[in-house]
Amino acid sequence: MSFDWQPLLLTFRLAAITTAILLVIGIPLAWWIAHTRIRLKPVVETLVSMPLVLPPSVLGFYLLLAFSPQNAFGQWLEQWFHLRLVFSFEGLIIGSVIFSLPFMVHPVQAGFQNLPGSLLEASRTLGKPDIVTLFRVLLPNIKPALLSGAVLSFAHTVGEFGVILMIGGNIPGVTKVASIAIYDEVESLNYAAANFYAAVLFAVTFAILLTVYVVNKKLKAI
Repeated sequence: MSFDWQPLLLTFRLAAITTAILLVIGIPLAWWIAHTRIRLKPVVETLVSMPLVLPPSVLGFYLLLAFSPQNAFGQWLEQWFHLRLVFSFEGLIIGSVIFSLPFMVHPVQAGFQNLPGSLLEASRTLGKPDIVTLFRVLLPNIKPALLSGAVLSFAHTVGEFGVILMIGGNIPGVTKVASIAIYDEVESLNYAAANFYAAVLFAVTFAILLTVYVVNKKLKAI
């Protein structure tokens, strides 16, 4: 029996792009949250953590409304950037970045907060700019947190269902990722195909998490 690999390839492509974007925006955001003392910090922390407790269908519903060409934001994107995010791969990326944001920010934020303040003070005393201190002093000392954030974000994106179904639907080659394919095959009573997709996702996520635990153990032992 032959299986369609496209949903799996689309899933891993979505997870890789989402993780790369989250590394770019999650590290500075985690740094800012770890060190800022402004009164609005609890509000920002709450917004970042909302995807942890919010039902995915709720987040997907509001993203669907926001991205729809029938509403102001969707019209603005289409008129100025010729970009339609509803039922598109680009829309899945934005939804995945928002939904997986806490899985990147929280481990990295904890890594920054656990660093001794003397590291930052010593670098500043030597006249190093903060950006140099971040990349050459702080980030190398939170490698386990960075690895955890990246892997959790990747694995969480691989398992997304509700947000993707709401804003992406089920378009083969565009938005039909593996989790949607499993649901689709079960609905069609094609359990062999559903088992194939589920088994691959199970094996990949198990291997990813096992790698994180092994590598983190080695990094902490150094």
